[in-house]
Amino acid sequence: MKFSVYQVSRKGGREKNEDRMGYCYTRDSGLFALADGMGGHPEGEVASQLALQTLAGAFQREAKPSLKSPLRFLQDSILAGHHQLLRYATEKGLVDTPRTTVVACVLQGRAAFWAHCGDSRLYLVRGGNLIARTRDHSYTELQQTLSQVVPIDAKFNRSVLFTCLGSPGKPVVDTVGPVTLQTGDRLIVCSDGLWSQLSDEEIVELLSTRALSDSVPEMVERALRNGGQHGDNVTVLAVEWEAVEESDSIAGVSTRSLGEDVFASTIQASLADTAPGDLDEAEIERSIREINEAIQRSSKKRS
Repeated sequence: MKFSVYQVSRKGGREKNEDRMGYCYTRDSGLFALADGMGGHPEGEVASQLALQTLAGAFQREAKPSLKSPLRFLQDSILAGHHQLLRYATEKGLVDTPRTTVVACVLQGRAAFWAHCGDSRLYLVRGGNLIARTRDHSYTELQQTLSQVVPIDAKFNRSVLFTCLGSPGKPVVDTVGPVTLQTGDRLIVCSDGLWSQLSDEEIVELLSTRALSDSVPEMVERALRNGGQHGDNVTVLAVEWEAVEESDSIAGVSTRSLGEDVFASTIQASLADTAPGDLDEAEIERSIREINEAIQRSSKKRS
């Protein structure tokens, strides 16, 4: 398995960054995930962090070195994150539960599998075309989907969701896959701070015509400019399949020489490890260096 990855998270006009992102991989499987803590509820940054930690922990336990059922893994681990949030609220005696959206993608074999809850999105772009995009769990998107069948006159706020992790009822988790990948396919997972400020056409154009190390920062900067001083957090994690970049500014990963017991992750192990401000490439590169050092130590032990 070979892939290139680039990720950026910016605070925008908000007091704090409640988005979290990261990826994990073994020799034969990779997990790429993003969560967006929801405003209007307590501790959004805790909600998004717990959701990702739960996903990463489950991936480390089950990817040995591949997942038996990627779709079942995504469904079960996202729901486990939901229960972690309910448990956290009970232990802390919170009146309301921290809530978050989540989108996660597994790359395994030559296929992609993904799942989401809420309005954080996944885009799959191939040869300048949008191959797939997740559908938001919002009343606005539901209205648009059903408009040809049942006309709905009511106007809904785009940000109002009908499901998320941490909600009183069981979350709706939509899954897709397997989707066969081709060399050069690009996938991104992103928070609504990005897609609410850029059209799908603009996202596809940038992903199709520039290297990830150029397209991702440009998307983020455009979203920040369009959002203005009160704009949302903007977070993007992008992956190019079967490509390993040589540039120092992008993480190229080839897992084919890894042992079955090697697990690597850029997802912080605890809330204390998470910086309150922007997550930039310097921090991400530090995590990547730590991963590579761990892999080298593992290789030396096997030899």
